[in-house]
Amino acid sequence: MGEEIIKVSDFIVESVPRSAIQPFVEKWHYSHSTNGVQHTQCFALFDGMTMIGAMIYALPSMKATAAKYNPDNPLRCWELRRLCCIDDTPTNTESYFIGKTLRWLKQNTDIEVIVSYADLEQGHEGVIYKASNFHHLGNNGGGRVLMVDGKKFHARSMNQKQKPYGRELKRRWNNKEGHKFWDSEEKDMYYQDVKPKNIYVYYLNKKVKKKMLN
Repeated sequence: MGEEIIKVSDFIVESVPRSAIQPFVEKWHYSHSTNGVQHTQCFALFDGMTMIGAMIYALPSMKATAAKYNPDNPLRCWELRRLCCIDDTPTNTESYFIGKTLRWLKQNTDIEVIVSYADLEQGHEGVIYKASNFHHLGNNGGGRVLMVDGKKFHARSMNQKQKPYGRELKRRWNNKEGHKFWDSEEKDMYYQDVKPKNIYVYYLNKKVKKKMLN
């Protein structure tokens, strides 16, 4: 007998608590981190009983994002902050996963706009977002990230004084010797230029979509 063909449509999407997917995201997402992600809704993708994907929708990393893409109701704008699947999943797995979660959000929340970014630094153009009917709205122009022990942090992470990791990063930076704020080349903590990220937006609300695209 031939090998059984796996159908993407057989995969199951479930709303789950963050604790259920945290280790999975830290293993399979290219950032290997959820630092700074203020989750609002998490999902897991299952093949039978095996988790093969995870997703986190959260408040936008920058407050101005919500105001820009949903100015009338910024609190109803979320960002798709983390999406990852195990290696060797069938074609269209991620777009299927996204589609299922968007339908869930439309049915169970009052969220009107979803924003996501495709990181060109990681070679991500945003193919899965195009396949999921997101609108491509240019890119963010690139910028810098803070590298700490090989991990990437947002360039303004040290300004997050209300966050324990933000305070720790600030203390560590201030204890460095002979640095200039933007020019440090210390091996364990330094700033690095990065390529732009493509911006993609999905409208869960047709009226908002019509207004914003016009």
